[in-house]
Amino acid sequence: MAKEEQLEGRDLVSDLINFLNSSPTAFHAVVIGNEILNHNTENLIRVYEAKDEAKKLLKKAGFVQVSERDNWNLEAGNRYFFTRNYSTIVAFAIGKKYVPGNGCYIIGAHTDSPCLKLKPITKVTKGGYLEVGVQTYGGGLWHTWFDRDLTVAGRVIMREGKDAYSHKLVRIEEPIMRIPNLAIHLDRSIHDGFKVNTHIHLVPILATAIKAELNKVVAGNGPVDSEDDKEKSNKITNTDDSRHHSILLQLLATQLGCEPDDISDFELQACDTQPSTVAGAMKEFIFSGRLDNLCMSFCSLKALIDATASEITLEDETGVRMVALFDHEEIGSNSAQGAGSPVMFDALSRITNSFTSDPKLLQIAIQRSFLVSADMAHALHPNYMEKHEENHQPKLHGGLVIKHNANQRYATNAVTSFIFREIAANHNLPVQDFVIRNDMPCGSTIGPILASGVGIRTVDVGAPQLSMHSIREMSAVDDVKHSYEHFKAYFQEFSQLDAKITVDI
Repeated sequence: MAKEEQLEGRDLVSDLINFLNSSPTAFHAVVIGNEILNHNTENLIRVYEAKDEAKKLLKKAGFVQVSERDNWNLEAGNRYFFTRNYSTIVAFAIGKKYVPGNGCYIIGAHTDSPCLKLKPITKVTKGGYLEVGVQTYGGGLWHTWFDRDLTVAGRVIMREGKDAYSHKLVRIEEPIMRIPNLAIHLDRSIHDGFKVNTHIHLVPILATAIKAELNKVVAGNGPVDSEDDKEKSNKITNTDDSRHHSILLQLLATQLGCEPDDISDFELQACDTQPSTVAGAMKEFIFSGRLDNLCMSFCSLKALIDATASEITLEDETGVRMVALFDHEEIGSNSAQGAGSPVMFDALSRITNSFTSDPKLLQIAIQRSFLVSADMAHALHPNYMEKHEENHQPKLHGGLVIKHNANQRYATNAVTSFIFREIAANHNLPVQDFVIRNDMPCGSTIGPILASGVGIRTVDVGAPQLSMHSIREMSAVDDVKHSYEHFKAYFQEFSQLDAKITVDI
């Protein structure tokens, strides 16, 4: 039995690694989320190129895609999902014994991470170099972006025919950019502290100007054997390169299988090309970018899938099991697809209203609902132990961390903490606690935003990690399994546990 559990844990971590490697942006994470809902994790590496295929497979698996632009006709016992802006996804399974007014049992996480996003006009030329203009997104550890092999990924708005446009996801696989450090010989003061001017210093180099010009000459003087080739050559020559370097547009067009002129706009970001991996002398760590918060996104989606895998799993369920993965958490959640938007309220409202026309039942449903706000937590750093409060020092391998803050930077209270801790005790799962030092500012999550905006009971939790907001972060293999099992148990048992708790009566 122990060997089987060990193998299951390895498979789970392997699926997480594939998820991370296939999700350089929030857009890709949502597409991969569709594939996870379909149990088709063996194809995660290529699925970002196959959005339509993933949706078809998802529908075959039982999760029906609904659109916020249409009326919903939901049925108890079925599973659904919708996306907003293609960077936020909400998936839910309705219990067979659900009646309007019953609650939703939700895990909320986010799909975005700190990064460098390309500016609307990216063309920068300095000192004989072609550079790419970027802007900082979120609170990244920007010094970690130096001397990394970078590429670009995101979505492109493409012209298809004369009057049609579509958005397509793109990722250039090979490294095409780099932000080089300055040699120590030219800045001896570096030992006094590395200070980054994010506007001046944080600009990736794409190419040298002379090589780019030579490439244009070669392309322009190449053989033209047909009318099609002539038309293609003219398109390349006539591409408007006043906003972006033509070589960048060419790289994107080649990846997309189109012409540069077909690219109307894009929403791209720089990303590291080094793949995520299981590492450490004992193979106990995960080294990866974007663990905050794709690790929690993956574990919650996987838990929802396995807690609703068959009709039997929803046979006695009276509520709605839900996962909501939001964009823009790293910049405050104030967007149409962030946790500060009506996404959550809209989902609860539309589910309830699909079964009743009584508006009072929505308020009842909200008070019966529960949210687990899942966002990675700060593990104790052995080289900076003084940064943690003495009695609250989460460790790697120690299980999910319950986050507390008296000033409501986290939404946890005694009731919500008890519920989550009780589920852990019932399954012999480890759990930890975190409180920030009194002399340090406290970060926050989507928890307080949704708790105050929707009025839903909330507990803030997260798996422990090191190097949060670095281009390469670090977490523990064991905590992936702990998180998944804790989330799955929450979905399966919350209804019964909540019925035993008396508050506000």
